[in-house]
Amino acid sequence: MLVLLGLLGLAATAGFGGLGIWQVGRLGWKLALIERVESRIHAPPVAAPGPERWATIATDEYRWVKLNGHFLNERETLVQAVTEHGGGSWVMTPFQSDLGFTVLVNRGFVPPERRDPASRSAGQAEGDAAVTGLLRLSEPKGGFLRENDPAAGRWYSRDVEAIAVARSLGTVAPYFIDADATPNPGGFPIGGLTVVRFSNNHLAYALTWFALALMVAGATIRVIGGELLRRRGRGGADMRLTAAAR
Repeated sequence: MLVLLGLLGLAATAGFGGLGIWQVGRLGWKLALIERVESRIHAPPVAAPGPERWATIATDEYRWVKLNGHFLNERETLVQAVTEHGGGSWVMTPFQSDLGFTVLVNRGFVPPERRDPASRSAGQAEGDAAVTGLLRLSEPKGGFLRENDPAAGRWYSRDVEAIAVARSLGTVAPYFIDADATPNPGGFPIGGLTVVRFSNNHLAYALTWFALALMVAGATIRVIGGELLRRRGRGGADMRLTAAAR
C-alpha cells in the first residue's frame, strides 16, 4: 500500500512540476511575443506585403503598413464588434491596391444606427485613396460559440477567406488591415480602435503548479513517514509483549 501511495505521489509531483516547467516556457514565449509586437507597433509604416510575402505573413502581424488604391464600397461586410463605443459593427471593405492585389480593410466601427451605408454616405471614400493601419491575421470560422453564417450575412469574426468568397472577391491577401485613427468624413466609421494587449498570467500559473507539486510531495512524505513510524511503534510493542509473555 505504501509503495502504491509513494508511486501516486511521485507521479502527481512530477506531473505538477512538469506543468510548472511548461508554463515557464510559455512565459518566455509570451515575453518574446510582446517584445516583437511592441517593436512593430512603434516602427514607421512600410508597404503592405504583396503575394510574394504571403506565405510568411504571420511574421508581419501588428506591423504598420500603407498602400494606395481605391475602395470597393459596394462589397463591404459588417462584422459584429464590441468597442469602447459600445456594441456595433466593424466595416470591412475590400481595397484594390495600385500594386494589383486586393486586401480587406477594417475601416473602423459603426453603431447599430449606422449599419446602413446610406446613413454614413460622407464616409464612403470614392476614387483614389490611401490606407495606413495595422496588419492583422485572419480570424477563421467565427467568435466564441458563434459561427459565421455567410448566407444570412451574420459575421462574428473577420474571416478573410470566407468574406472573400461571400463577396466574390477572388484572390485576396491572407490578412486584413485595421485602419488608423485618421477621421473619416462624417465621423464614421471610427478607425484606430485596435486593442493590442496580451494576457500574461504564465508566471502565476507556473508558481501555482510548482506549489501544488511541493504540497503533494510534502503530503506524501508526511503520510508515508507517519505510517512507517506507526508500524515501527507497533512492532516495538509486539516485541515487548512477546518478551513479557516469556
